[in-house]
Formats: sequence, structure tokens, C-alpha cells
Amino acid sequence: MLAEAFVDAEYQEALDWLFSRIDYERRPSGSYTAATFKLERMAALLDELGRPHERIPVVHIAGTKGKGSTAAMTAGILQAAGYQTGLFTSPHLYRFEERMTVNGRTPSRGDVVRLVDEISEASARIEQRGPDFSPTFFELTTAMAWRFFESQHVDLAVLEVGLGGRLDATNLCRPLATIITSISRDHMHLLGESRASIAAEKAGIIKPSVPVLSGVTDREAREPIARRAKEQSAPLYEIGTEIVVSETTARGGRDNLRPARWSMSVETPWGRHESLQAPLPGQHQVSNAALAASVADLLEREGYEGASAAVRKGLAEVQWPLRIEVVGERPLTILDAAHNNASIEALIETLRPVTTGKRILVFGTSQDKDAAEMLRLLQPAFDETILTQYEGNARALPCGELAGLAAAAGLRNCCCEPSVANALDRAHSLAEPGDLICVTGSFFLAAEVRRLILDGGGVSDGHYDVSSRPVALT
Repeated sequence: MLAEAFVDAEYQEALDWLFSRIDYERRPSGSYTAATFKLERMAALLDELGRPHERIPVVHIAGTKGKGSTAAMTAGILQAAGYQTGLFTSPHLYRFEERMTVNGRTPSRGDVVRLVDEISEASARIEQRGPDFSPTFFELTTAMAWRFFESQHVDLAVLEVGLGGRLDATNLCRPLATIITSISRDHMHLLGESRASIAAEKAGIIKPSVPVLSGVTDREAREPIARRAKEQSAPLYEIGTEIVVSETTARGGRDNLRPARWSMSVETPWGRHESLQAPLPGQHQVSNAALAASVADLLEREGYEGASAAVRKGLAEVQWPLRIEVVGERPLTILDAAHNNASIEALIETLRPVTTGKRILVFGTSQDKDAAEMLRLLQPAFDETILTQYEGNARALPCGELAGLAAAAGLRNCCCEPSVANALDRAHSLAEPGDLICVTGSFFLAAEVRRLILDGGGVSDGHYDVSSRPVALT
């Protein structure tokens, strides 16, 4: 018991050190610009660690939406094929360690302590070069993932870009393939106002002669990606041309009481997959599943035997929270991490055919998001709206400001509950068993509500069915 308590204390000390670093996931958008991000700092840190990023082959995934889901699907397929597979994603839902897994396993607390010790020593050495060489939280986390993957002898890793692509800390890698899932307007203060400028930043992950798989369909956004691929002599395979998706069918269950999952057939330049099922709800997941199947076929050609044959099994086993996730039945309760206009539109479209009574929205978002436009899109789809703000993160848009935007947008039947727990209680008090409660607007809000549901707090009488209860980050 004493040894366990000692490890727990060291673990908490390690986390305290990490979270004391500059963390742009939790800073207001006005506190940083594109010039803040410097790959030279990340390169110096990796040099100090022996350049693990040069020894681990990866699939590198960028995109405005869908990159996390596609990463989870790709890793699931490779794991099902028998490969020791690393997966790096962000942000985490419950525990910091969720950001880096190997075949679904997170680092132990002892692993975290050892990794932070190693990373902190490397960080101290490069910080001697000057203030511009003080690594950020995300850079340190990315470096930890590389060292963890190396210690676990992974066969390959799947990396989700944190922000943008060109200047992201994950962009120092040696990919077997890169994937760009979608392009829409988000993080405009860093990536630019137009889809073309955003696409150009995300296309920065394209490497010389490395194949690119793209789910981007917008004409304005496709051009910068095609141009970058040509400049890098990188073969480009796009959904709708080289990758053909057909026979898409929605399966919403009995009487459409749940959001539909879609099946599809996918033909790639290297093979064909009949009647695949996307593991997550929504038609937008068809493209993500098609990209994951396509990269499996590509990797099979690169020597990863069994990857193609594992596509169906790998997709079937994927679990990825907060992607139109059903966590309650009566009333139907859905959590979704949508935080930009495109993902809000996908959520609305997915919920449209679901059979429900009254629809109740719980909405909160971040300061750097287009809250007014998201509310405008959501307004016709819901009967009641409860505005709130998530806690523990300075990026949250204050409830009062959100209420002003809602009034300007003409939202009807709208109220403000600054406490997330109170907002969830209020939604539940308004709902009958046949109604719908949907929580959306931010990953951080959806995650906070999921923790409340799993911990049994903030809900007066919920009938929630969540199969596993992860340990909360202390």
C-alpha cells in the first residue's frame, strides 16, 4: 500500500508539472498566434530524446473534422490485423494517458512518471538555449507519446494532428501515408479565413513521395491539397475519384429510435470492401471509414500483411466516445463533440430522422468558435435551448455572452444555466421519456457532461447506460 501511494504521489507530481506548462488547449485564443508554434523547438526536444520519430512508421491524419474518428478506425484495423499499434489523439476525455495508447492500453502511472522524468530532463537541456525553447504542454505530450511507443516496440503508430498541420508538433514524423479527412472553417485566427488557406495549412503534413488519401470534396479546398501533393511528388487518392464509395445505406434500428449507422461498399485502387459498417453514427462517418479502409489497403501493399482482411473486424470493434454518442434511452440522451459549423450540420442531419418527442439542446462552446452561426444552425432543430459554460478551462465562452448571441439569433424557449450540472438537471426536468436531450458545442462540454453522468451527479433521475466507467483524472 505504501509503494502504491508513493507511485500515486509521484504520478500526481508528474501531471502537475506537465499541466503547469503553456497549454494552448486551455488558453483563450487571443493569447497566441500562428507565430507561437515553432517546429524548431519540437525538433530540438526530439533530438535530445534520440529522435524516436525517425524510427517509428506512422499514418498521419489531419482535417477539420473526422480526424479523430478516422485515426481510431485506422488503429482499430491495424490492431485487428495483429500489429502492435500506437494511437496518439487529443484532447483526453478522463485521464491524460488516454492521449497515447498501444493496442488500446494506456501507460501505467509508473510509465507516466518515468516518461515525465525523461521529458523534463530533455526539456531543461533545450531551455538553456533561450525562452523560445521552452516546450509547450502539447509538444511535451507528443514527445512522451513517441518515447512510450518506442518502449512498447510498436510496429507503427497513428497520429492525429493537434491543430492545423504544417506547424503542428506531430508533423515531425516519417509517415507511410498521410490522410486529410475534411476542410471547413475552424481556428480561423490561426489557419486563415478561407477554406483554401485552411487546406493549405493542413496540406503541410504531405511529405515527398508519401501517398495522400483525401476525403476533401470542397472545390476551393481541394486545389491547395492537389498543388502541395504535386510539389512533393506525393500520389494523391481522393474520395470520389480514386476511392469510390457506393451502396450507402442507413440503419437506424427499430422505428428510428436511435441515430443511424451507415453501411457502404468501398473500392480503392488496391481492393474492394463490400457492405462495411461505419462504427459510429452519421452519414459523415462513411467517408472516415472509407479512408481507414483505403489506408489499410495501401499499407497491405507496403508489406503490412493482413491489413486489408482486418478492415471489417477492425471497424466493428471501434469505440470512440462523444461522436453522437447515446448515453441514455428514456429520454434519449446524446453527447456530441461538434464545435464548428460543419460538425454541427452533420449532427443535425444525423438527428433529423430519429423518432422523438420534444428536443432539448444543452449548448456551450469556446471563445474562438463561431457560436452565433452554430446557434443559428441549431435553432430550427430544437424546441428548448439551455445555454451553459464548461468549467476548468479559460477558453469557455461565458454564459452571459452566449445568451446575448442567442438573443441576437432569435432563439426561442432559451434559458441560461452557467453551471453544467444545473443545465443537465434542467434539461432532464423538462424532458419526458420519449424526448431527446442533446449536449453539444464543445468537446470540453460534452466530456464534462459525460463525467457527470458516469459519476451520478447533475442528473435527478437518468436511466443511463454507459458500458464502462473510466477513472477520472485527479
